[in-house]
This record gives sequence, C-alpha cells and structure tokens, in this order.
Amino acid sequence: FGGVLKRPSRIGDERVVIGSPQFVFEDEKVGLSEEARQAVDALPDEASRLFLAIGGKLGGILLIEDPLRPEASRVLNELRKAGLSHLVMMTRDASRAAASVADELGIEEFQAEVLPEDKANFVIREKEKGRTVLMVGDGVNDAPALSMADTGIAIQEGVPVAREIADITLYSDSIETLSLLKILSDRLERRLQNNYRLIMGFNGLLIAAGVLGLVAPASSALYHNISTLLIAAKSLTPLL
Repeated sequence: FGGVLKRPSRIGDERVVIGSPQFVFEDEKVGLSEEARQAVDALPDEASRLFLAIGGKLGGILLIEDPLRPEASRVLNELRKAGLSHLVMMTRDASRAAASVADELGIEEFQAEVLPEDKANFVIREKEKGRTVLMVGDGVNDAPALSMADTGIAIQEGVPVAREIADITLYSDSIETLSLLKILSDRLERRLQNNYRLIMGFNGLLIAAGVLGLVAPASSALYHNISTLLIAAKSLTPLL
C-alpha cells in the first residue's frame, strides 16, 4: 500500500493502484469528481478507507473497520484511576476513523496518519517536558517509540521486533493485563518503600539504644535479625 512496485498491477492495459488517500490522490494524482467527493464524504467515519484507482480514475473504495476490544474503555478508565493522567492515541489510520475511536474511548488527544518517526519524536518531546512516558504498541511502526519511551510495553500479538525492543511484553490476549501491571507495580513500589522506612527506623532505634546502653550488642543483633526475618516473611505475601 503506497509502496513502489517494480511491476505495477494492471487490469488489461489499465494501471491499478490501491492505498491511502494521500497515496492515491496526492502521489498518484488520481482525479476525484465532485460526485465522487460527495460519496466519499458520506462514508462512515469509524471505518478506515482504501482507495482503488484504475487507469487514473477512482474505481472503488474499501472500508476497513477494526472493532475495539470490549474491555478497552474499562482498561483506560482503570489506568486513569491508577495515575496515568495524560493518555494519547497515535495511529496510522485516517483522521476521521481515529477521531471516532478516540471519541468512543474518551481519549482527549489523538494523532492520526502518523509515521514511525512521528511517534518517536512525540515521545522525545514529552520526555523533554519532564514527563515519564509509557508507550504501548504492537507493530513495526511502534518500534522506534517503544525504544525511546521510559518504559515500552509490547503486546503478545505484536510483531517480533516490537517484543524484542520493548522493556515489557504482555503474554496475554487481553489488554486488561495493562491495568493489572500498573496495580502490581504501584503496590510493589509501596511495599519496597514501607520496608525501607521500617528497616531504617527500627535499626536506627537499635543503634540509639545501643549507644545509650539500653540494649546489649548481642540483643541488638538478635532484634535486628528477627526484624529482618519478619519483614522478609511479610514481603512474601501476595500483592493482590
């Protein structure tokens, strides 16, 4: 779609091209009559469009609809509640189809018809603003952005290069794993911080008590080891 073919497809003597509006109408200079333009404008927004041109004239339009996962809206709401404040959708699809999906999911910001370098540059700009960027993708076009993000997450169904570059690969068919991953990460971080404060606080008390002569060195060492075992045992409990 939109690539350079060594042997262009033909129907009889007529050259056939198929691809995005930019490729067919801008690159290939295919004409579009007023009647055809009105027909195109009347097409449903939620579908992506591929245009077929035969002999330099529009011959047909293919509508491709990629249905949303049923859990998509719920997962996004859970991610917002978990602290992800700025959700952005980036897609190669046309603006109308992207706007329809963004509206259905409640995503305020989206970018359509973006190239791989556009995604990577967006990630770089967000990082320059001081934001921590989490990038989720599954395609070859997502690979540059996945590598530039603070954390790149690939989906199991994605292409191998995306899974190779990403920091994390979700081996699940459901994107609900995203919200579960966020919950687990937050709870693990809280557990680590709590353990650190508890250990430092308790050991500080033992050192102070030892300096003041309130606790013998042997007893202090025993209390320290007991507290370490108790904290380690508590850390073995499930996060969920």
